[in-house]
Amino acid sequence: MTTLRHRIILHAYVTEKSMDEMERQNKLEFVVDRRANRADIRKAVEETYQCKVEKVTVKIVRTGKIATVRLTKDFSAEDIGSRAGVF
Repeated sequence: MTTLRHRIILHAYVTEKSMDEMERQNKLEFVVDRRANRADIRKAVEETYQCKVEKVTVKIVRTGKIATVRLTKDFSAEDIGSRAGVF
């Protein structure tokens, strides 16, 4: 299972907008495998970063699939982002 969740989340997606969402709306963005669905992404994020996900939205762009993950109020996106390599 450890290899599966590492194949779902490829890396953090960092832009000005994603940094603003991290600070204001408690959201993180990840580039994920094209075959992953929302449930797979939720499970992978929760297991990898030991946090609770409130909502997952997905957008497909030319370069791949980007998942926006909103964390519950109990967890800070900035703390999780530092573990994910955003900073």
